[in-house]
Amino acid sequence: MGPGRRPRGIQGVTLIELMVALAILGISLLMVIPAFSTWLRNAQVRSQAESLQSGLQMARAEAVRRNAAVRLQITSDLSDNCTLVTAGTQWVSNLGSSVSPASHCASAISDSTSPFLLQRSAGSSSLSNALITASQSTLAFDSLGRLTATTNPGTTVSASVTFQITAPSGTCMAAAGDTRCLNLVVSPGGQIRLCDPSLSSTQAADRARTC
Repeated sequence: MGPGRRPRGIQGVTLIELMVALAILGISLLMVIPAFSTWLRNAQVRSQAESLQSGLQMARAEAVRRNAAVRLQITSDLSDNCTLVTAGTQWVSNLGSSVSPASHCASAISDSTSPFLLQRSAGSSSLSNALITASQSTLAFDSLGRLTATTNPGTTVSASVTFQITAPSGTCMAAAGDTRCLNLVVSPGGQIRLCDPSLSSTQAADRARTC
């Protein structure tokens, strides 16, 4: 075999073959990226919903354990400039149905110093991409685990509180989109239920998860 000659059986890749391969790769990526974006939004919504559900369950359990009112509120952020809002990505819980943690969300977790913070939501960037919209900014549990009024401590309430968890960059399935948004519903008796507003109650298999 002379110098510079390629051994028989070893084939190179032509420019046309390379271009075809790159075109196939590009088409595959265009098909995969939207599906991955949808999956990521759904994962962020689910993570936010589970975080809030855990916070609500903890607030209710603490109210029963301490024989005292514990409240949870949606906040604009977790700094000492925080305000109470009905739509946000963060929340805190504290002792006292009428004690507001506004402007004190960065305070130390303590049940002996005002505003008596018990728990804060995670400040991760993934949760910040899932928005919580509440029917009211604050709810409180009494010593029996029921909802109680925050403006008039000791007064039970008759209406459920609903938290809608959505992705601002996507449209919910209930509105013909591709994002599986979720709701958390807290009944007057204190039951906390995670449900999917896009499911139909006419389907027996989905009935337990419908809102």
